[in-house]
Amino acid sequence: MPAPQFLVVAYDIVSNRRRNRIVNILKDYGQRVNYSVFECTISHQREQELRARITEVVNSKEDRVLLYRLCAACRNRRDVLGLGLPAREAVTFINGKEDE
Repeated sequence: MPAPQFLVVAYDIVSNRRRNRIVNILKDYGQRVNYSVFECTISHQREQELRARITEVVNSKEDRVLLYRLCAACRNRRDVLGLGLPAREAVTFINGKEDE
């Protein structure tokens, strides 16, 4: 089985209702590290599921969701300037079981 990938998701959603729905979806896959940025460590299959769920919510004429896949070397070179520490390793739980 391929190793989980590191995915950074950033969004700019016009509608408060759609934004809240996107946030709730992203909470199922990763950790919020900034107001409109999530970091997710997920399998390819879970990424496809995430993309499908986001696509159902966003308005393609008003909203933007950016997904950045980072390699392990790139992930380890990220820096945090200012408040906070780098996000901990995100672990996703589905029905009380850790996603593998």
